[in-house]
Amino acid sequence: MEHLVGGLGTALLAFVAMVWITVVAALCAVGVGLLLSPSVPRVVRAVAARERARLSRWGPEIIDPGPVPRRVREALANPGLRRELLWAVGHGTVGLFFSAVAMTMPVAAAQDITYPLWWRFLPLDDHEPTGVFWEVRDQATALPVSLIGLGLAAAFVLFGPGMARLQAWPGRGLLGPTSGTDLSLRVAELSATRAAALDAHATELRRIERSLHDGAQNRLVGVTVLLGATRRAFARDPSAALAMLDRAQDAAEQALAELRTVARGILPPVLDDRGLAGALAGLAANCGVPCEADVDVPGRCAASVEATAYFVTAEALTNVSRHSRARHALVIARREGARLRLRIEDDGVGGADARGGSGISGIRSRVEAHDGRLTLTSPPGGPTTLDVELPCGS
Repeated sequence: MEHLVGGLGTALLAFVAMVWITVVAALCAVGVGLLLSPSVPRVVRAVAARERARLSRWGPEIIDPGPVPRRVREALANPGLRRELLWAVGHGTVGLFFSAVAMTMPVAAAQDITYPLWWRFLPLDDHEPTGVFWEVRDQATALPVSLIGLGLAAAFVLFGPGMARLQAWPGRGLLGPTSGTDLSLRVAELSATRAAALDAHATELRRIERSLHDGAQNRLVGVTVLLGATRRAFARDPSAALAMLDRAQDAAEQALAELRTVARGILPPVLDDRGLAGALAGLAANCGVPCEADVDVPGRCAASVEATAYFVTAEALTNVSRHSRARHALVIARREGARLRLRIEDDGVGGADARGGSGISGIRSRVEAHDGRLTLTSPPGGPTTLDVELPCGS
């Protein structure tokens, strides 16, 4: 029903746009229309944008082609605008007719079903409802009208979804991107994700370099100094030399532990030991907020994809623990064909910034580096839902 109501609204807008185009074309004969002609492409594009937004709410997203060219001649030469004009003609006429018929059916059904309750209050010369071919004189002849109403209601239930799809079909066919536009958008998207991947790679290298320089390297330098001092002190004071050896061993063990930490930051060994399902379950168990994990990922994804899913979940749960004030969190992971879908949600205060901050920018960089998608829904007052989709290639 909501689909049909929305379609009726855009059909009325398309009809108004066609009336405006007709008026402007007629005024061109006296020269006034030439001044108004630049408004025609903008009006058509605005109405088409409303239909794209409506169709995107109920199905696959239809990407907006962007602003219309300013010059009328360039706008009319634009293939996308010509397709929008064709859509406006069809949707403002045939689409408006189908929408009106579809909206009339439930109203007529309600009227006929309740007709036996109020027919007596009609004027004596207006007892027959619309579409009834017999004379209504008493309750016995009024009751069959309810059967007609039930038939209309059943027809609307059966054929309403099909009418909604039929109503949306021209828009999906004509307002979607052409093959050339789709390819250009895809090239631009891949260029952006490639740049994001390079940036993420450079950032990761800098992180590893800082970790090695500030941690393990300093420890190993200390080991070298202690071993040199031990070598010089061994002949004079063996007991002091043994104490220095103990300190050198402690420093070497600390350096080894820091190297293991850096290695785990590159590719967590828990993924090899327990797989993605076990790794995500472990993150949920160690979360600072009571957290459940619902993971159904048969088989294995590419190692880099699993690592990204692991780090995204870890960062998201860290944000939940630090910022959300939530009482409960949930991690959901599903493999659907060649895509890995993650959802991390909590019942906290919401208000997370989708443009960055609170670790979101880092998560977005990791996801975009794999040509993935991230959607954050966090209204004030909660709940917060982070949806991530990654290509699960091998």
